[in-house]
Amino acid sequence: MSGPETRRLCFALDLEDDADLIAQYEAYHESGAVWPGVVDLIRAQGIVSMEIWRTNDRCFMVAEVASDYPRPLSDAAIALDAQWQALMSRFQKPLPRSAPGEKWRPMARIFSLDEQKSSKY
Repeated sequence: MSGPETRRLCFALDLEDDADLIAQYEAYHESGAVWPGVVDLIRAQGIVSMEIWRTNDRCFMVAEVASDYPRPLSDAAIALDAQWQALMSRFQKPLPRSAPGEKWRPMARIFSLDEQKSSKY
């Protein structure tokens, strides 16, 4: 649940439909496996928490971001991110109807249980 100073953003991405590549992608994202500088730049741009979920070859990212997200990054952070993105590109493929170069596609919330009224059965 989003806190008062944060908002939740969700994104989708497809992976190459190859079990070995998917296993490698997951290995890069295991606890402690993501490059420390990448973790630092994720936090530096105002991402408070992030999770990536997968089913088959589709991934969903859920991020809680600060009210001032996205914060500007240093040139060094931008260069490191470009290196990480280039490495991850071999595992990823665009979702249908993606714009050229678009990877993670933003998702729109269409349902919230908290906003539903209760009824008696």
